[in-house]
Amino acid sequence: GQLLARRALEIAAAGSHNLLMTGPPGSGKTMLARRLPGILPPLTFDEALECTGIHSVAGTLPPGSGLLTARPFRAPHHTVSNVALVGGGAIPRPGEISLAHNGVLFLDEMPEFDRRVLEVLRQPLEEGHVTIARAARTAVFPARFVMVAAMNPCPCGFQGDEKRPCRCTPGQIARYRGRLSGPLRDRIDLIVDVPAVPISDVADAPAGEPSVAVRERVLATRAFALAHPGRPRRPEAKGRALLRAAAEKLNLSARGYNRVVKVARTIADMCASEEIQREHVAEALQYRLLE
Repeated sequence: GQLLARRALEIAAAGSHNLLMTGPPGSGKTMLARRLPGILPPLTFDEALECTGIHSVAGTLPPGSGLLTARPFRAPHHTVSNVALVGGGAIPRPGEISLAHNGVLFLDEMPEFDRRVLEVLRQPLEEGHVTIARAARTAVFPARFVMVAAMNPCPCGFQGDEKRPCRCTPGQIARYRGRLSGPLRDRIDLIVDVPAVPISDVADAPAGEPSVAVRERVLATRAFALAHPGRPRRPEAKGRALLRAAAEKLNLSARGYNRVVKVARTIADMCASEEIQREHVAEALQYRLLE
């Protein structure tokens, strides 16, 4: 099940895009997020050095251990503080976003995080590093990660569910969704619905595709991108026309427009296409329709 969410997860891995999954409790959002490191490319030697150095400074490296070989996966609790998330202290130390460098930062139940904590993510998501300024010193920690977040469609979690009625009022739903600010949502490339899966489908479903097969496609996509550095970064004429019409209808910001183009470029790479075609733009746009 969850073909659309699995497709979005593969796109996120292939192009290092941020992803938000929305769905009721038990639909598989957390399980999907925890599978993401398994379809990312292996750490390069330089990336392993960076990750090991950060974890050593933070004091999270086990004594006597060598280089880290697995991509980091950090899942802070929603009660995390600003300092714990981005780093800080009298002697600046890396926070969760730096410990997730070259890996995945998973924010489960994203609207339950303090809004001020979420807002401090905006700069690292854009720049790939965080600057901690203190009177005596200034520290710059790398923070390039794939952010995966999960949330319910409403406070009770059952809005739109055919079998379990939603008990939330429109005002409660609006306040719940409003905990994610517009600028923060604008920095999320892929937003996908993860509906509940009937038990009969789970029990009778055939074995799913193994992560190793998905990882091979991710590696092939990244290899294609490296082999074609001069490929166009803007869609062809029909794709641009579709994107202009959609941007007006969806009221996309300039940042949102550019992020749709980047997702479309990744989808084109997955198809081994140098041109960003109309169908690539159309698929990228469907991941903005849930906003």
